[in-house]
Amino acid sequence: MEQRRQKINKNRRKYMEDTKKTVLAGNGRENADTLNRQVRIANNMLGCDIDFIIKDLDNKSRSVVASRKDAMLKKRQTFYIGEDTEKPMLYEGRIVEARVIAVAPKAVRLEVFGVEVSVRARDMAWEWMVDAGEKFQVGDLVLVMVNKVEASSVDQIIIEVDAKSPTANINKDNLRKCHKQGKYTGIITEVYKGTYFIRLDIGVNAVAHSCNMSALPGKKDKIGFVVTRINDNYEVAEGIITRLIKRAS
Repeated sequence: MEQRRQKINKNRRKYMEDTKKTVLAGNGRENADTLNRQVRIANNMLGCDIDFIIKDLDNKSRSVVASRKDAMLKKRQTFYIGEDTEKPMLYEGRIVEARVIAVAPKAVRLEVFGVEVSVRARDMAWEWMVDAGEKFQVGDLVLVMVNKVEASSVDQIIIEVDAKSPTANINKDNLRKCHKQGKYTGIITEVYKGTYFIRLDIGVNAVAHSCNMSALPGKKDKIGFVVTRINDNYEVAEGIITRLIKRAS
């Protein structure tokens, strides 16, 4: 029994070392405070489904040692490398299902069959969002298009995906709802160098370069908007912010 406990403890230590070398790889403060980074990663992943391989168990203490890394490497071997001369199951241009494992305001982290990748919020949906958490939650399953795969070995795999391509682009259809000099309401999703990016309530992305208000609005504010031009090339409405309806709380 003592030898079994020693083996379990050894496997635990090995798993922690593997985690530090792979999942927690970083620089600066990441290397300075590994425990803090572990806690932040675990908190961000609360609620997501993961695969793991059981390495050992102790019936007396009712505990197990498992490795997510080994499970991910196994999936990488199957889906990205292929067996012998068999063609890999994941390749550029294929639409596959991915798991949402973490969500930030400007990015969504996905696991795509053993490989983790961060995708910008603007590449996750056609409509502009204030916060990616409005549309995506940890534990969701989403369809993504595989745009790039570089797989030299199971340890060195780089992929690029987006969730916009598998879904219909409704921007052009929604843009027909807009008319020049039309008045609409919407939410400011971003402000950058004096340019306001807006999501109109009718489902149209809009851009404003000027604001006819004494007090400038900010991100998440509800505003009134007048269309001065329909830009079909960029699929956005351009115009002027005319009034503030409600400040973001």
